[in-house]
Amino acid sequence: MKGRTIVLDHLGTVEAAALLVDGRLDDLLIDDPDAPRPGAIFRGICDRPLKGQGGMMLRLPGGETAFLRHGKGLRPGQPLLVQVTGYAEGGKAVPVTDRVLFKSRYAIVTPGKPGANISRQITDDDTLDRLRLLINEVYEADYGLILRSSCAAAEDDAIAEDIAAMVALADAVLADADDTNPEALTEGDGPHLLAWREWVAPADVVTEAGSFEHLGVRDQIEGLADPMVSLDGGTMYVEPTRALVAVDVNTGGDTSPAAALKANLAACRALPRALRLRGLGGQITVDFAPMSKAHRKQLEQSLRAVFKADGIETSLVGWTPMGCFELQRKRERRPFAGVPG
Repeated sequence: MKGRTIVLDHLGTVEAAALLVDGRLDDLLIDDPDAPRPGAIFRGICDRPLKGQGGMMLRLPGGETAFLRHGKGLRPGQPLLVQVTGYAEGGKAVPVTDRVLFKSRYAIVTPGKPGANISRQITDDDTLDRLRLLINEVYEADYGLILRSSCAAAEDDAIAEDIAAMVALADAVLADADDTNPEALTEGDGPHLLAWREWVAPADVVTEAGSFEHLGVRDQIEGLADPMVSLDGGTMYVEPTRALVAVDVNTGGDTSPAAALKANLAACRALPRALRLRGLGGQITVDFAPMSKAHRKQLEQSLRAVFKADGIETSLVGWTPMGCFELQRKRERRPFAGVPG
């Protein structure tokens, strides 16, 4: 199977989407019916400030609680629109932000941040002129607007329709912001909608039930339970703990400096995919195969390049005194816990 293929199916009764590149699993989205989806918007009720942290705990419907990191100026009992930013760790409150946005395939509408902008990834002058003209023709709302990089290859009518849908959703949600009871105002996008929204590069789309079995996707998903990732010239183990994600890189029988550098560079290329498929984020500590300090800059450049292309916000923290490399990655997916159903 050559090229890109998007497979929309279910694992048991749970909605899931898989992206295959040349038949190999490259990205995976699995719904979690028991948790608020990232992107869901709630009218929360401020409950209590967390002194010393500057945050605020909020009440959500169904007895859920949320944590807003920056809660300065808020008072208990005040209703507040918040948006889920990721999945909560076990026993912790749902992480939220009060910077609510409405995001679709082509457009992002940003209440409270006026102005129209176009993705910096679009650099063609003719395309920029076309999109600016489109904004002037169709956009009259007081909200901010961002046209995403996917607009470069899109038809004007599709972009205009997307903008109108996001403005209508923003109008409806903001009109319902001031009630004094907690309420879910949007549920967030499930895996199938997220795949349409985020996997915008040309691809074949398969929607028939049972496609995960027929195309070998389920077997590849089940393989994610194994922490070992095979590399060209070595192996990498990706193992989450309660505190952090530990990554260990090993060479094969060859222990020469050249072999170590080869395995470490292969690990850099494989690491974003390994973390993405397993839904891992937070603090990540990589124990690379022993190599000279002269090779560290080359390794950092490789890490910077691969994570820039990954799409999930990841900060390169740097080297520890013990010679490990630390990263901090946004927790925007539920950690893989086996095939549901």
